[in-house]
Amino acid sequence: MILASLGVFMTALDTLVVANSLPALRASLHADLGDLEWTVNAYNLAFAVALLTGAALGDRYGRKRTYWIGLLGFTLASAAAALSPSVGVLIAARGVQGVAAAAVMPMTLTLISEAFPADRRGAAIGLWGGITGLAVALGPVVGGAIVGGISWHWIFWLNVPVGLALVPLSMARLTESFGPRSQLDIVGLALAAAGFFGITWGLIRSSRVGWDSGQTIGALGAGVVLVAAFVVWERRTATPMLSVRLFQSRAFNAANGVSFFMYASLFGVLFLMMQFLQTGLGYSPLAAGLRTLPWTGAPMVVAPIAGALADRFGNRPFLVAGLALQAAGLGWIAAIAEPGMSYRWLAVALGVAGVGISLCFPTVAGVVVGSVPASEMGVASGTNSAVREIGGVFGIAILASVFAGSGVYTSTRTFVDHFTAALWIGAAFSAVGIIAAAAVPGRRDLTAIPTASTGGSHE
Repeated sequence: MILASLGVFMTALDTLVVANSLPALRASLHADLGDLEWTVNAYNLAFAVALLTGAALGDRYGRKRTYWIGLLGFTLASAAAALSPSVGVLIAARGVQGVAAAAVMPMTLTLISEAFPADRRGAAIGLWGGITGLAVALGPVVGGAIVGGISWHWIFWLNVPVGLALVPLSMARLTESFGPRSQLDIVGLALAAAGFFGITWGLIRSSRVGWDSGQTIGALGAGVVLVAAFVVWERRTATPMLSVRLFQSRAFNAANGVSFFMYASLFGVLFLMMQFLQTGLGYSPLAAGLRTLPWTGAPMVVAPIAGALADRFGNRPFLVAGLALQAAGLGWIAAIAEPGMSYRWLAVALGVAGVGISLCFPTVAGVVVGSVPASEMGVASGTNSAVREIGGVFGIAILASVFAGSGVYTSTRTFVDHFTAALWIGAAFSAVGIIAAAAVPGRRDLTAIPTASTGGSHE
């Protein structure tokens, strides 16, 4: 439990520790808005696409082995990011970090789920969610302290000693386990990577060349075609990396819908919120990080409680309420945002959104592992994590395209006006997620789909 939780803590911390360094990266590396998006999205996109393969690697070659190798790769990529002399090198290192993290994240939930019986799993997953929430909370604060006190390079050096300690401990203390898969789906990996990269590139590129540009339309169109080809391939191949039969479960589909829209809202707004606090309100990086704690710190307290209560009352009420609260909190901020505004009401609104995400973190994970047989947990958790990260990638790209415009970094008034418009879109993402949450079966109706009799999936 401890070793798996530390792994997820490190990967989650690194996702968010970068958010508070974006203004410093823009100044130090002469990065524009598109570069800043790729600094975050290179990690998230590589993470999302490789997650399915990471989960399959764990099933085929051993979950412990996959976990510690992923930790080692993440540590080395962190050192490369810290040494980056240009924004292009940093983006490349972030991509490698994402691939390595994809071997770590799905293994953490699988290892924890295997270690606890069904009647205690909700509390264990709730604790896992709380630890993830701790990384969410500390990410902006740690990033602000490091950027303000030393330099942005040290937000990546921070991972190196932690990773070097975790690798030998994981090799020595974790128990090896395997899943049912036999070989890798290289074609599926290539189609998914190319497809989602095309869509992401098109969304980010639109802020520079416009939505009606041939580059934007061509990239989006090619990406959609490749993703469609990926789905067709996964339905026909004998050894898919994405088990299409998992989508026979209404609960599994609903959980993925919740994850997509919740993280599109969360990541998209967080990308802009840290810049708003520094550029729009004039706070230092550390002060900005501390002022996000009502939002990002709430999961430390609320997520473990929500996970335990979900064992008694079911996951659906917490998911619906959580997304509603996040939508309300973000909409409230969009309605009151002004240059130099008082922090008091902003803190209350952030707190409302924070309780919302706290209710969702453990319960959506509980729906995922409860809707599939034990032998499918690795691929199921990897699929859900991939959907979550893709949601975050799209959220950042879409909100940034709404935010983009002439003078956003030269006029505080213009910055806040564009920030407000983008924030309404973030609140709308959470509101749409409520529809998916309402489709989650009740506690008595949540049953796992039957175990497949063969490794393939044909329909």
